[in-house]
Amino acid sequence: MALLETRNLSKSFGGLQAIDNVSLRVDENSVHGLIGPNGSGKSTFFNLLTGVYQPDIGSHISFNQIDITGKPAHYIASQGLARTFQLLRLYGELSVLENVLVGYHPHTKYGPLAPLIMGAEVRRQDKLVKEEMMELLEFIGLAEHAEIPAAELSGGQRRLLALGRAIAMRPKMLLLDEPGAGLSPVNVDNLMATILTLKERYNLTIVVVEHILKVVMATCDTISVLDHGQKISEGSPSFVKNDPAVVEAYLGREMADEDIRAAMNA
Repeated sequence: MALLETRNLSKSFGGLQAIDNVSLRVDENSVHGLIGPNGSGKSTFFNLLTGVYQPDIGSHISFNQIDITGKPAHYIASQGLARTFQLLRLYGELSVLENVLVGYHPHTKYGPLAPLIMGAEVRRQDKLVKEEMMELLEFIGLAEHAEIPAAELSGGQRRLLALGRAIAMRPKMLLLDEPGAGLSPVNVDNLMATILTLKERYNLTIVVVEHILKVVMATCDTISVLDHGQKISEGSPSFVKNDPAVVEAYLGREMADEDIRAAMNA
C-alpha cells in the first residue's frame, strides 16, 4: 500500500520550473531513494512534501490516505511525516538528551515544566519517556554524550543527533536529506546499516536524498531519479544504475562506462 503518493506535483519560481509534473509512489515499510544532479529538484521536492513550499495549482500530495496538498508544515508533521535537514537545526545550548526530548514533546500530554509542579504519575511518565529516549541515544551511539551540550558534538555526531530527534517524533515516514554528508568512509558504512535497522526496529518508511550513490544502491528498494525537475527514471537499484537516461543525465555523458559503474558501486 502506498504511504505517500504525489500526482502531477509541480513548483515554479517565476520562470523557473523547479518541479515539473512529478508523480511518485512510496510504499509502506520501504526505503525509497531520490537522486539526481545538483539543481535537479530534490530539495524542492522535500520542501513541497513537508509544507515549506506551496505547490502549483493542479498538484496533489497524499500521505497515509490524507490529502496534505498545501497544508502547513506543523499539520504535516503531526500526521507522522518527519524530516532531517542537510543544514542541521539543533539546539546547541541544550543537552543531547534534551534535543531528542524536544522531538518527543508533541506526544506528551503535559508541558515541560509539569514534572516540577504536578504529582507522582506525571513524574513517573517523565521518567519512562527519558528512559525511552536514552534507549534511542544508545541505538544511535550517543548515550555516553547524553548530558553534554549539542554544540560540543562533532559534525558526524550532530547528524546522528538530528536523526535521533526525528525518530523521537515517532513518525510513520522519515525523510533523510543528505544523511551521509560530511561522514567518513567508515561512518558511511555505519549509516547504511543504520538505515536498514531503522526500517525494521521502528517500522518506518524512509525516503533518502543522497549524493553518495553506494548508500542509495545498498539500502533502497526503489530509486527515483530527477533531472531538471522531471522524473526521468524509476525502479530497482540494478535497473536505475543501468538506465542510459540516468547515466547521461545524472553522471554526465562524457564519463566512460567503467567510471560510471565505479561511482555507483564505490
